[in-house]
Amino acid sequence: MRRFAAKMYFNTLPRESKGLRTEKISCTLKRVQSPRPAAGHRLVQNSIFSEGAAPMNEPLTQLHAEAMTAEREWTVEEIPVLSASISLPEPVPAADKVSRRIRRYYQLQCRSFLRYCETYLLPAAAEEYRAALAASLPLPHFRAELTYQVTYNDGGLWSLYTQSRESGFSGRPTLLRHGDTWDLTSGYPVPLSAFFPRRSGWKRRLMEAAEAEIQRQETAGISRYHEGVRRLLRRHFNPQNFYLTAEGLSFFYPMYAIAPAMEGIPVFTLPYGQGGPALPARDA
Repeated sequence: MRRFAAKMYFNTLPRESKGLRTEKISCTLKRVQSPRPAAGHRLVQNSIFSEGAAPMNEPLTQLHAEAMTAEREWTVEEIPVLSASISLPEPVPAADKVSRRIRRYYQLQCRSFLRYCETYLLPAAAEEYRAALAASLPLPHFRAELTYQVTYNDGGLWSLYTQSRESGFSGRPTLLRHGDTWDLTSGYPVPLSAFFPRRSGWKRRLMEAAEAEIQRQETAGISRYHEGVRRLLRRHFNPQNFYLTAEGLSFFYPMYAIAPAMEGIPVFTLPYGQGGPALPARDA
């Protein structure tokens, strides 16, 4: 149930959290903001313009972002039982509507993750704390973190993934990854199908690439996958689980879906070029 809940927070806009209201449970929030540059600049059409001097109608080709970080700790009877740390991108400076839209999106994701921690992880942590206290066992302290990694930033496309990690609940870390690829001209996400010609059978192409890579890894003895992985590849495929890199389009599967936990999050990369994905053409 908790793993299912973890899948939901990425796709649910935050609402006011009702939280867990008891006299013995409390939390503190520490927000750490990355320092802003002394003189704001943004990169537009591969040229540097001072903030306020850039052409207002000039589309962004790259996005500069800094880490927006936050920390929260929940206690039971003044004993810390759960800590959450967050690091998400914040466009700097957010001087245009595209940057502001992207900034709002990750602010919402930050609040959504904190709500998920309070709604689902805190009750579990409180229960484990009380059980350990009753059995005179060491008191547990659970941790959850949300981080990001920018993987592509060029030609009007900004791609990254965010990843959560929970430790202490199941005896081993649980990872959950989400990919985002933004069109910096419109300020909206780009779907996976946009990187392939129409009626090109792009899903079949991705499945073939994943199957070939799995066979190569298993033959070399460097990875292990579940039995019937070919069927699992199709069952658990999600067209939202992708991001761009300099080498090609990377698509991934959830932890446990097609491989044991020790394999983490399986990632496959399809190189750009003929028969593979292509970056959308941009007007000169």
